[in-house]
Amino acid sequence: MKLTISSTFDAGNIEVIAADNHENIQLKIEKDTNSDFLQWFYFRLQGAKSLDCKLNIVNAGDAAYPEGWENYQARASYDRVTWFQIPTKYNNGILSLDFIPEFDSIYFAYFAPFSYEQHLDLINSAQQSWLCTLETIGETTQGRPIDLLRIGDDDTKKKNLWVIARQHPGETMAEWFMLGLIDRILDEEDATSISLLEKANLYFIPNMNIDGSIQGNLRVNAKGVNLNREWAKPSIEDSPEVYFVKEKMKEIGMDFNLDVHGDEGLPYNFISGIEGIPSFDKKLKKLTDDFINNWKAISPDMQDDHGYPKNEPGKANLNICSKNLGEEFQCLSQTLEMPFKQNDNIPDEITGWSSERSIKLGESVVNVLLSIVDEL
Repeated sequence: MKLTISSTFDAGNIEVIAADNHENIQLKIEKDTNSDFLQWFYFRLQGAKSLDCKLNIVNAGDAAYPEGWENYQARASYDRVTWFQIPTKYNNGILSLDFIPEFDSIYFAYFAPFSYEQHLDLINSAQQSWLCTLETIGETTQGRPIDLLRIGDDDTKKKNLWVIARQHPGETMAEWFMLGLIDRILDEEDATSISLLEKANLYFIPNMNIDGSIQGNLRVNAKGVNLNREWAKPSIEDSPEVYFVKEKMKEIGMDFNLDVHGDEGLPYNFISGIEGIPSFDKKLKKLTDDFINNWKAISPDMQDDHGYPKNEPGKANLNICSKNLGEEFQCLSQTLEMPFKQNDNIPDEITGWSSERSIKLGESVVNVLLSIVDEL
């Protein structure tokens, strides 16, 4: 059977250079739309059952974060439901995947994908709860709806808690996290969720970058714009995803924000805070410490020994979402980063950090929010 490699599907990304020899398949990752970023890959291999395949991604050294390839293992799946790690090496700018498929068709990806169809399923399922209202607050640059899930009764006396995800479309673990969070908060038999909704209304954007997700981008939208650098002056033309979300935040108000991401290099879950914003004070410091410490106590998957350096006072980049919103709304606003690799504190040699672990972490944040909501 002839080897066939394809990526002409939702979120697919790969360019085939040579596929006539299963021991030396040559591939390239395509650049993000209107951008030089590249790192996300997702493709299908057919006709290689029982063959010892070596797939070489020859431009891996040009990736946005080449350090992300160190100690990284690519993911594979036969059914696009169960994803597992496969032997992967990075050397001299080439990422090599070595594997013997058990079936005629197999998929490879940078991380377990979360497709637009899955996004629509998530939205459509959530809206069927009497606790949830779906609102379209604008359109992307390609005309797709920007979905906002409003959960609660909109009582103005309650706290307004926001969680947004997937500004960077290749960070699919972020929407898996949202799936866990949304399913739990809508569970009418979950005492923690019920208690939180008695104190707060929640506002969720499960995917900030629909266009980029569909196009198989790592970091930008269809205009080639990095949304997480647009929060100071978002543009209807170039970054409507940020513009319309921020306008809705201003309309509703905000007492807390969590921006959910994935990090290519660090094999840990961690929080990047707002220590460097001009208005950071004792209250925000206590909230920051309580938020992190409570999450660590609730989920061993969280830690604070490894992460990004904290900004010096007044030195935060206010173009970045969590910093900008923390300053504008004078509230606790954090960025969550999850790994593409392992969580080295609790590794799983079969799956690495996975969609399932991301879902569980999303579920756990409900407890964290309940633990701090009265302080906000």
